[in-house]
Amino acid sequence: MAESDARLAWRLFNLNWILIAAMSSVLLFAVLFAGFTLEPVSLGVMSGMAGQFALMVYLYFWARGSAADPKLIFGLGAIAQLLLIVVIMGPLTYVVLAINWPLQDQTFLAVDRAMGLDPETLIRFVNDHAWVMTSLETGYGFIKWFLLAIPIILAATLRLVRLQLFVAAFALALAVTLLISAFVPAVGTFYGLNISPADFPALSTKTYAAQLRDILAVQSGVLRHLELFKLAGVVSFPSFHAASAVLYMWALWPVRGIGIVAAAMNTLTIVSTPVIGAHYMIDVIGGVALAVISIAVVKYALAFVAGHPATADIGYVAAAPLEADAR
Repeated sequence: MAESDARLAWRLFNLNWILIAAMSSVLLFAVLFAGFTLEPVSLGVMSGMAGQFALMVYLYFWARGSAADPKLIFGLGAIAQLLLIVVIMGPLTYVVLAINWPLQDQTFLAVDRAMGLDPETLIRFVNDHAWVMTSLETGYGFIKWFLLAIPIILAATLRLVRLQLFVAAFALALAVTLLISAFVPAVGTFYGLNISPADFPALSTKTYAAQLRDILAVQSGVLRHLELFKLAGVVSFPSFHAASAVLYMWALWPVRGIGIVAAAMNTLTIVSTPVIGAHYMIDVIGGVALAVISIAVVKYALAFVAGHPATADIGYVAAAPLEADAR
């Protein structure tokens, strides 16, 4: 295996499993002691798919050794890890909400207004411009597609170390998001403003409706059985949509041509977050800041693991055999 720092990428890939195992342990503990149950079929299918991908990676590597294709190993391996992270953290967003900390919508609304930003003004503007609404709804959905595209693109361009750092930063940002959101839960701008989405017929409010339904159901104790494919976004601050958009931009920025397109698309995601996701502006600012901090943390972790300067270009480095490091 050659054409990138595959040895270092392999070490980071294996270290990422430790973070995922810790997340799994937290979810297991929460389910056992917080009174939640998980629908087994969807959870089993998604976890089994991720596990199968991971098993294929290790079996292929041990069979081929230094002749293994790094694009296949790291691309499929990153997809397996990201899939597991999402499967684990999705239910955890609901579990932490059951702490029942008071809703902070009025606090976030006051912060927005103190910054000179009124969510209602933005809502009314978008409601009056249908083309803006269409664009924002498209941008909000980009979060799903980049999560699959990034492992494929970075593996294909042999930016293997950057791919592993992206996985770690994504997991770290999501974990911190859940920890913070447990103590500052909020429903969204419509709830804080005490206005009805029905007053804005041009807006897409299905995301907000799902948030409102599930947040109140969890906090009242009504919702304790979680079905993976029916989970809604119940995290307000910091906005993980905004955080993931920054992480996506950072991951793909060094890829010629694709980096600029990814930056434009994910900028649209950030812009769409206050409207489609009914997020306060402080949620978006917090999500962007969290992503930047997570990237900095994984860069310094790389320096610790590999002895690289924290400011080094980690996108593409010299070739190194993988087999000697793994065996």
